[in-house]
Amino acid sequence: MSEQRVVIVGAGMGGLSSAIALAYQGLHVTVVEAADAPGGKVHSREVNGAHIDSGPTVFTMRWVFDALLRSVGTSVESEMRIKPLQVLARHFWPDGSQLDLSADARESEAAIAAWSSGDEARRFRDFCKTTRQLYATLEGPMIRAQRPSMGGFMGDLGFKGLGVLAQLGPMRSLWQQLGQQFSDPRLRQLFARYATYCGSSPWESPATLMLIAQVEMDGVWSVEGGMHGMAQALARVARRHGAVFRYQSTCQRIEQRQGRVSGVHLQSGEFLPADRVIFNGDAGALRQGLLGEDVRRAVPRDAPPRSLSALTWSMHTPTEGVKLDRHNVFFQSTYASEFEDIFERQRLPHSPTVYVCAQDRPAQLAPGLAERIFCLVNAPACGDGNGITEEAIEQCQTRTFQHLQQLGLSLQPTPANSLRTTPQDFHRRFPASGGALYGQATHGWTSIFSRPGSTTPLQGLYLAGGSVHPGPGVPMAALSGQRAAEAVMASLASTKTFQTGATFGGMSTP
Repeated sequence: MSEQRVVIVGAGMGGLSSAIALAYQGLHVTVVEAADAPGGKVHSREVNGAHIDSGPTVFTMRWVFDALLRSVGTSVESEMRIKPLQVLARHFWPDGSQLDLSADARESEAAIAAWSSGDEARRFRDFCKTTRQLYATLEGPMIRAQRPSMGGFMGDLGFKGLGVLAQLGPMRSLWQQLGQQFSDPRLRQLFARYATYCGSSPWESPATLMLIAQVEMDGVWSVEGGMHGMAQALARVARRHGAVFRYQSTCQRIEQRQGRVSGVHLQSGEFLPADRVIFNGDAGALRQGLLGEDVRRAVPRDAPPRSLSALTWSMHTPTEGVKLDRHNVFFQSTYASEFEDIFERQRLPHSPTVYVCAQDRPAQLAPGLAERIFCLVNAPACGDGNGITEEAIEQCQTRTFQHLQQLGLSLQPTPANSLRTTPQDFHRRFPASGGALYGQATHGWTSIFSRPGSTTPLQGLYLAGGSVHPGPGVPMAALSGQRAAEAVMASLASTKTFQTGATFGGMSTP
């Protein structure tokens, strides 16, 4: 199949996974990437010589990468160094309380009993049982599926799966369901935070997103060299099997001739002919015609609601005050206002929850030693408009670090120790997104059916990335890339069958 040419536009997790799978099958794979390194949203920023993960910071669903790398004759352990984290996240509240959620559910249960009550610990145990059932029910028909339809999804669930969803109350929002699971409002707040992992509001997202809790309890790992090191490792595997990577090569247009794609035009003026093209970018770029008028029809015409964006700070600085673990969340008491500000008022939150990733933890650090810190607050995806002013950004920054100070963490960004990234910056990096970091918002239980799949109405064009099924996040984007590669191989097999007139069940195909 070496004569078959595939161009992959974008070296994000979806594009990397497609490149590995297709290069291993012997196809001629070229990956074009506008940035100077692989990873897409997985990227690092350099501050005072320190490389700080400044996108996704959590490695979960390891089975996705185990399966991908085993399929090409290698393994996660052979390609990168990873370490399981004992503490999934450390949580802080304005009342001075603090809770570690552990990889060992029994440790978390004991911590909750001491922190809240024995009754709440039992509710947590029931919650874990529910999320396990939910994940087991939905992994096949939703996460692993090429692209679920309503009818197919219901059929794949079967009576048992439908029973699990019925008990959960799929029409409830995540926030409503968690109100039935827990009495302590802090635990409701903690697990509602998982809606933001796919860029959504817990007041609008379906209760089924509780399964994200199970994803984390199945294991969280740190990667030596950071998540960006993981992207580099996957690119090395793809290159080893013959894939060619061309960085700082922006795709200007996807060409189609006689109803099918024929290649891509680069901004440099070069044309790369291709039999198949995988677009690993925000689906909105196709919808808006940024890759050419001819490929607009590859995705649904109506734009879905955008997910969250973010305001972030990549820092290399000493910390003082509360003891940090690797992943830390500093909650506000007025939780609903954060999402009302973002989704209803389209403005930066007045009272933001703050995520702090201390990337040199949980190791013990000498006092006063500078460490790699990544801070994030959620923001509206309006980086392509005029809704977020410099004044609003400065005010949000002041409130963010004042909040950390009030909860015991002394941390102050300066031009010398930090780099700030705004929704406008994310929009420039990921065109047509408005800065949305998770594609469309997962609002309403039918939202899982509205994402585009890997195949498109335009013959030879395929999609991968967080804006398509199965959704956002590092492992999900990687799965989308595998689905796109499977679709490419299936199309090649059907073409070969058509050309050779292969026989099935005694009947010759034309």
